[in-house]
Amino acid sequence: MATLTIRNVDPQVQKRLRVRAAHNGRSMEAELRQIIIAAVGAESDIHEPNLADEIWSYFAPFGGIELESHPPIPVRPPPNFRR
Repeated sequence: MATLTIRNVDPQVQKRLRVRAAHNGRSMEAELRQIIIAAVGAESDIHEPNLADEIWSYFAPFGGIELESHPPIPVRPPPNFRR
């Protein structure tokens, strides 16, 4: 994790931050983390394409294909290991 240092913060801003943090039951540091996450978005908001997405985006311009559904296959009974 990175460490951020913020210098020259107005004392009134620091006081309001302290009050806001106390109101939310957090430390000032935890409150700042929440403010930053809200401002730039949570990590889960960032969409990183996976392999399936990359393959789909490559072939999407060519159109799709329809595949026949596979016929159902009966399930065999489980093997009996006790003899």
